[in-house]
Amino acid sequence: MTMTAEAVVAAADALLAARRDNRPLDTLPPATMPADKADAYAIQTEVARRIGPVTAWKVGASAPDAEPSSAPIHAETLFFDRETLPAGMFRVIGIEAEIVYRLKSDLPARDEPWTRDELLDAIGSVHPAFEICDSRFAAYGSQGPFASLADQANHGALIVGAATADWRRIDPVTQPLTLDIDGERKIDVIGGNKAGDPIRLLGWLANVGARPFGGLHAGDTVTTGSCTGTIFVQPGSRAVADFPGLGRIALTVA
Repeated sequence: MTMTAEAVVAAADALLAARRDNRPLDTLPPATMPADKADAYAIQTEVARRIGPVTAWKVGASAPDAEPSSAPIHAETLFFDRETLPAGMFRVIGIEAEIVYRLKSDLPARDEPWTRDELLDAIGSVHPAFEICDSRFAAYGSQGPFASLADQANHGALIVGAATADWRRIDPVTQPLTLDIDGERKIDVIGGNKAGDPIRLLGWLANVGARPFGGLHAGDTVTTGSCTGTIFVQPGSRAVADFPGLGRIALTVA
């Protein structure tokens, strides 16, 4: 990490104030702008610890062999079986259809990496989900990848659909998916997640990303990256994602 502890705290102060006061930042002060991933994670972790307990995670990667990145999620932006959310929660509404895993057992931080079999044994259910992408900055995506990562990786809300307990029959890499916005077909794809196998992402999260918080815990909800890309919608739009064999989820933000 290249930033001082004081700069990390100052960056977290600015991001938390933007949340609290609903006054988005044009940018972070120069001395608090993260220069690399280590800086970004230091700020992200400081913000998360001050918001409160972590109940979920987002994790993704730009390609099947790329290093993943992650961000913690809290109870205030985690919703189950909800079809409506108030538009006033968000500055922008960027819809992504995703696949979520919920854990039935702990994957605590340890020296020996968790194996694939151990990861699979820790999964309790799989769900269709929407993540809403948002920002604490005035212009979405204007601050570069490290500032976005520091800002909870552009997380706005995670909406989780009904559980599929018989999840081992689901192959996310070959899973078909459609996404409709206001009745118009926007996405019709197989797989769609540019990260490839989500179990690789879950393993990286358990072994690396969640380590500052002691690893992953039973009941944690992990969303494993967009299968559709980000589609920005206006308040009042209705999104419907259908994962045949996995489930369907619908959401109106108004």
